[in-house]
Amino acid sequence: MPNQYMTRFHSSESKESPRRLPAWLDCHRKPVSMILRLYATLIFCWDVLIILVQFFLTLLQSLFRLIRPAKAKSLSGEVAAVVGSGRGVGYDLAIQLAELGVKVACIDVNTTDNDLLVKKIQSSGGFACAYECDVTNKADINRTVAAIENSLGTISMLFHSCNVPSARSLVTEPPPIEITLNVGVVSHFLLLEAILPKMKKVSHGHIVFLTSVAGVSGLKHQMPLAVSQFAVQGLYESTLEELRIEKRQHTIHTTLVHIYPFIITDHCLNDIRLRISSAFGRIKSDEAARRIIAGVRRNELEISIPKYLLFVSHLLRLLPRRASLLLRELIDTGLDL
Repeated sequence: MPNQYMTRFHSSESKESPRRLPAWLDCHRKPVSMILRLYATLIFCWDVLIILVQFFLTLLQSLFRLIRPAKAKSLSGEVAAVVGSGRGVGYDLAIQLAELGVKVACIDVNTTDNDLLVKKIQSSGGFACAYECDVTNKADINRTVAAIENSLGTISMLFHSCNVPSARSLVTEPPPIEITLNVGVVSHFLLLEAILPKMKKVSHGHIVFLTSVAGVSGLKHQMPLAVSQFAVQGLYESTLEELRIEKRQHTIHTTLVHIYPFIITDHCLNDIRLRISSAFGRIKSDEAARRIIAGVRRNELEISIPKYLLFVSHLLRLLPRRASLLLRELIDTGLDL
């Protein structure tokens, strides 16, 4: 009886066990696996080769553009929202954009300076409207964007310059941390949330992120400001990557602008000192705005004011940390107190 049970158990187990492949097919399994592995290796090598060729061509194109810049695109008929237009670089950006035929929406919390700016643009034959808006308030932003669309049309360009510090502001007592981060970081998210989806809908737009040198190396006694400027660069990279994944990088352009406040002067006394002042000089805010617009018209991804300091900042990132600190000691930017 036990033998009969064991026989039945073994017979049922043999029935449930998988059937072995024929000997003629099993002996070919290894060569087939080798062929598939070789095929996958060839595909990988081909992909790497294509990437290297495209990388090389892109490098050549970039070098060629240094010698012969791309043709500037026309901005006539565009609708630009300039946030922080009441003073500084934003003020000059609004004026020069209007001169190029752009319908400018001047957005600022300071209504007095903003109204004077709009009157100046209109007296010169430009088209501009003033909008009072708290860019840290989502409802206020949505209301302002709706008003701009009703008066000027869909916003196709966005310049956010209200978080860029001036040389004078760096010597004053910094605002509270929460205000700095809300104006410098949160407002970017709220504006993009209100404007970017509509740019995607019409497959047309240009977003310009303006930051200061604080987003490259930090500034003494200005830690919240430096953090907000670093965050803007991260937001720019994330936006660029999102547009690339969605295959929109050729219809919606982005530009990151590095502004060095100790070199920009707004027709007033500059309290920023440089150890080697003659090596840098000064750039007026209207000239800085002109250079920014020139880069935007060529769809440049990254701009620095002054231009050569973009190369210097990238070089510092490649050097050892101690070496970059030595170079910063040589330049020695600071404040005259």
